[in-house]
Amino acid sequence: MIQLYPAHAAEALEFNKIARLLKQKCRTDAALERVEELRFHTRIDFIEKALLQTSEYKAILTSPDQIPNDFTRNVQKELKLLSVSGGVLNGEQLLAMLNLSINMRDILQWFKKNNELFLTLRALTERIVYEKEIPALIGSVIDEAGNVRDSASRELMQIRTEMASVRQQLRKTFEGVLRKLNKLGYLADTSEGFLNGRRVVAVLAEYKRIVKGILHGESDTQKTAFIEPEETIELNNEVYSLERAEAREVQRILALTTATLSAYHPQLDSYYHICGLFDFIRAKAALALDMNAVMPRLSPHPGLHLIKAFHPLLLLHNKQQNKPVIPLNIQLDKQRRILIISGPNAGGKTVSMKTIGLLQLMAQAGLLIPVDENSEIGVFKQIMIQIGDTQSIEHELSTYSAHLQDMKYFLDFANGKTLFFIDELGSGSDPNLGGAFAEAIVEELAHKHSYGIITTHYLNLKVMAGKVAGIMNGAMAFDEAKLEPLYQLTIGKPGSSYTFAIAQRSGLSPKIIDRARELTQREHFKLDKMLLQTEQQSVRLDDKEKRLDKLIKENEKLKKSYEELSDKEKIRQEHATLRLQNAVKKEELEYLRDTERKFKQIIHDWKKTENKQEVINAAENVLFHRKQVNANAAAAKKADKNYEPTGNTPQLGDLVRNTVNHQVGTLTELRDKKAIVKIGNMPFTVNIDEWMTVRRKAKPTQPKK
Repeated sequence: MIQLYPAHAAEALEFNKIARLLKQKCRTDAALERVEELRFHTRIDFIEKALLQTSEYKAILTSPDQIPNDFTRNVQKELKLLSVSGGVLNGEQLLAMLNLSINMRDILQWFKKNNELFLTLRALTERIVYEKEIPALIGSVIDEAGNVRDSASRELMQIRTEMASVRQQLRKTFEGVLRKLNKLGYLADTSEGFLNGRRVVAVLAEYKRIVKGILHGESDTQKTAFIEPEETIELNNEVYSLERAEAREVQRILALTTATLSAYHPQLDSYYHICGLFDFIRAKAALALDMNAVMPRLSPHPGLHLIKAFHPLLLLHNKQQNKPVIPLNIQLDKQRRILIISGPNAGGKTVSMKTIGLLQLMAQAGLLIPVDENSEIGVFKQIMIQIGDTQSIEHELSTYSAHLQDMKYFLDFANGKTLFFIDELGSGSDPNLGGAFAEAIVEELAHKHSYGIITTHYLNLKVMAGKVAGIMNGAMAFDEAKLEPLYQLTIGKPGSSYTFAIAQRSGLSPKIIDRARELTQREHFKLDKMLLQTEQQSVRLDDKEKRLDKLIKENEKLKKSYEELSDKEKIRQEHATLRLQNAVKKEELEYLRDTERKFKQIIHDWKKTENKQEVINAAENVLFHRKQVNANAAAAKKADKNYEPTGNTPQLGDLVRNTVNHQVGTLTELRDKKAIVKIGNMPFTVNIDEWMTVRRKAKPTQPKK
């Protein structure tokens, strides 16, 4: 696993917010547990497998044929009961096991139907053994509602049959009592009810001593008494006895079924975990769809090349607000390991840095990232960050002291497989001294061949990027005319802090701004002004380049139109030539495929038949196609009739004859061993070695009659 410094590095890069979004996509507790256990891998095979799984599931989510992974219940309790001797699952729990088994069957059938597709996902099911006995066992005992079937045992069938008969008798007897009491006028408004599991009649309180039976209670107003009629007492006792017998038999059946099912505990446990794993991958794929994320190319070595990279959280937020996001392009490799980003405050330096760090963490956690698919991600074994105020009240450390402690850790442990992020290096101290320390720290990190991003306002760091190998400058673009940041990272040049421009934008008094210019060191101000002018010139050049590109495209379009108008006949002939060549290539391809098939059959026949001559004859028919031989013979006869060889070396303008198919044409151009022969009106590029010079035979004179 990757080493992070400090411990909250992932949170500082906002990976916890990505994990929170991922949890919202999960449908199962098993998937949620996997999100909680997300780790940042350093083995490229682990990373590649996780990314491929997510990429394949993303493709499935965009198709109408979805993986039938609909089981979302947490059955860990049920699985634990199955593994414990004497554990008993109730009907609802057994039904859950049945649904889990059926869900696994449907998934396996789906992959079988989509054979040779989604191979990385399919590999997850290779060791899954589906036991059809599981649904057969549970289905024979439990119905669709989770109740034990009457047919689960002979005893249960007998008990329930007898119970139905007694209940019918009880109903008839009770209804007879109700009619009698109603006729006598003893019944209350609510004529019947259930108390203590017994069916009772509701009679007016003044008649409670007249009605024979067992008094079970009275209403709150004591105006109604609830009496179990004497005629139904024995029948109620019999029903109660049968219900207890039913419960004992149901419990026995459930215990027996659970004991039998426990033999399949390993399979059911694997079903549960694979369903949870598929839900976890589905959640990653769904999140990837939201942020238009893809799988980048992977490299086992440190480094990265991000093309059109977006900060995932900013992308999702602006997507809801219907606002654009400016992507960034950056490459860190062995020759350019450290990027120093400068530019104005609130110009996007920290966001750019966090974008790179967050995308690196996501990729090494197996999550697709919002970049161009041609981007490349390397594997780092350490990620170190120093972002924000790390002042410690408990340890009485100032911001700069805490900053230096972080830098000490960086310098002690950073190596060629480290990716670091430092926000505002050297801040919190005297500008000159802080700048000197910052320069020394960057030199040492470069010496250790570490990779990293540094944001700064120090001019000496911007200057050293052009002197120390492996360090490059980057600038956040700023529109000085509008006094607005453009949030666009440009690699290869430093950026101005736009201190005075931002001060002017904030409405500060011109008198104060002018006085600050006077107090600023002349060299410092001169260099910052040069940076500002360079950056603005670059922005203007970019605009001019865009306009020039537009003009070039328009010119190309006009040129193309002119060529089409001026050379229509030539283009028509070229198209005709291409069509003819394509037709020839197609015929050759079909001939080769047919020949391959025939040779396979010849080899098969050679092994099986004893008459080898027949096989040889068949091979000759394939190798020397009779029709072609006859055609060539006819062409040769015609050529011999009209032309005779000269034996001369081919020269421009000569008549030449092909030695294979005997076609005759005019040699119009020579290019070493290649030549252009015009047959009729069609030019063909040929090998000159396959042609000989000929001349037309003189026609014999006809004798006069």
